[in-house]
Amino acid sequence: MSRASLIHEFVANWVDRRPTSIAVRDPLSGEQLNYGELWDRAGGLAAALVEVGVRRTDVVAVAQDRSVGLVVTLLGVLRAGAAYLPLDSMAPPTRLAGILQDAGAGVVVRSRSGGSLGLPPGLRVLNLDELGGGTTEVAGQTPDDPAYVAFTSGSTGRPKGVVVPHRAVRRLAVAPLFCTVEPGYRVGNGANPAFDATTFELWNTLTAGATVVVLPSLAELPLADWITLIRDERLDCLFLTTSLFHTVARERPDAFRALRTLVVGGEQLDIRAVRRVLAAEPPGRLVNGYGPTETTTFAAYFDCTRESLAGMDRVPIGFPLQETTLHVLNERNEPVPTGTFGELCVGGPGVALGYLHHPELTARRFVRLPDTRGFVYRTGDLARQLPSGAYEVAGRRDRQVKLRGFRIELDEIERATVATGLCDAAFVEKIGDGPAATLIGFVLPPAAGGPPSGELARELGRRLRDRLPAYMLPARWIALDRLPIGPTGKTDRAALLSLLDAAPTSAGEPAGPGDAGDVGAPVGTAVAAIWRDVLAVPRVAPEDNFVELGGNSILAMQVAARIRQNLGCRVEPADVLLTDTLAGLAARLEAASPAR
Repeated sequence: MSRASLIHEFVANWVDRRPTSIAVRDPLSGEQLNYGELWDRAGGLAAALVEVGVRRTDVVAVAQDRSVGLVVTLLGVLRAGAAYLPLDSMAPPTRLAGILQDAGAGVVVRSRSGGSLGLPPGLRVLNLDELGGGTTEVAGQTPDDPAYVAFTSGSTGRPKGVVVPHRAVRRLAVAPLFCTVEPGYRVGNGANPAFDATTFELWNTLTAGATVVVLPSLAELPLADWITLIRDERLDCLFLTTSLFHTVARERPDAFRALRTLVVGGEQLDIRAVRRVLAAEPPGRLVNGYGPTETTTFAAYFDCTRESLAGMDRVPIGFPLQETTLHVLNERNEPVPTGTFGELCVGGPGVALGYLHHPELTARRFVRLPDTRGFVYRTGDLARQLPSGAYEVAGRRDRQVKLRGFRIELDEIERATVATGLCDAAFVEKIGDGPAATLIGFVLPPAAGGPPSGELARELGRRLRDRLPAYMLPARWIALDRLPIGPTGKTDRAALLSLLDAAPTSAGEPAGPGDAGDVGAPVGTAVAAIWRDVLAVPRVAPEDNFVELGGNSILAMQVAARIRQNLGCRVEPADVLLTDTLAGLAARLEAASPAR
């Protein structure tokens, strides 16, 4: 029986028992490490961290994308007694600087896989590629020591750091009810390292003696090639965001047939997409996973089968994970009857320690209940327990939304918009569902004057790109003459949404159908038509940016597929996402040879 209590101690068990078994591999680069090699390289990093002054419970930033090296780094930070802080390579430098300052991280580990991440000056940088093997021992670590810090969108206008301890990761990873992982299994790693699905992908795998298989994103690889890769790699378990699952379920519902378990999470799961997969060739298990970052990736799960979904029109979040309690409470923190909606609260060792350096916010969201051991986390989700005992979530109590798997505080976008100085007030709302969901912004220009209405959206986009990640940028801006006021004297948000069909966007009047401007006709005209159709916008202009119009990696896949089908040009989703303008993409396609 293992006496391990820290995550790296569970990994050490497999280093002793199966040192030559493959721990992590990257099929595209061909790089792989067995458990013995992984442990040795992580030990070298741990020793280097201790040598430069990192101490137990310190926060160490990690500037690396998915790779074999990332796994080495995260394990090495844990062995040094510290907590890792993965940085989002897509985040603007100003946002990264704020996160690093809030976290108090003075050391960052990077490698060749770190990309072009812009880091502020003053950090001690360790390059993993320049370090060898080694070992170190840090005394005094406990299961309540922080394992990692994950920053999420914050209603105050700044991201907030969730501090997750070793015991919370152990609760997720060791003998999980929702996904069996055994020695020799192969588990996909396709999540952005800055998001907490990585916790499941790495630690559920390495604490079980299995193999992490590093995967490219669907923005980097055509769907057909991605499906071939997961089959060629003989994956047993895989996690997908809800939006990505919906897309694959529509295009290739049989794509998951070789998997033992597919876990889907991040947003409300469309029951029609689930039934489409179940009617094709489904995986051994199809699981809906639910859980905020503050409850360590997952707090509840539901096995989706034809029988379990019979008669339902909505996929439940299901039942609590091992060692987890779910409570549906009213405003007085009292349990409500079965079938009655209240706020969902989560208890057990999977609950995080709180928000880094935010004791007041921690005290509001992490509370004690009578007859409950430890703290419970107030999720803000409205939920009820069904007669079957399963739980169902129906929305939010606050202004937090989920968009393509990202948790977004609309207040943060509004505060950042006002901070640009281009408007006196800003309001942001989410419209639509699934892949079509997008953010819409409403702004009240300053009375003293500002950019003309036709230039306002572009200037807002330019300034907000320095403050917010791309997934938080509204796809459309509407300039207001005045604020609609409701009966209570507050801004009437419902009235704002009623303006959508009537109001012009503050981006001016872009070209209409068949008039995309000088974008390299006929290719430009064809690409403009594809953009309009996929993005569901009436007009596009040569200088329009795909992301600013509401584009994302899921929609980029659709655009790339249609360009290849209609024009015979080879283009990857990443090209659609990263090319600055429609005109730029058209010029690129004009210069490219047709796909063979």
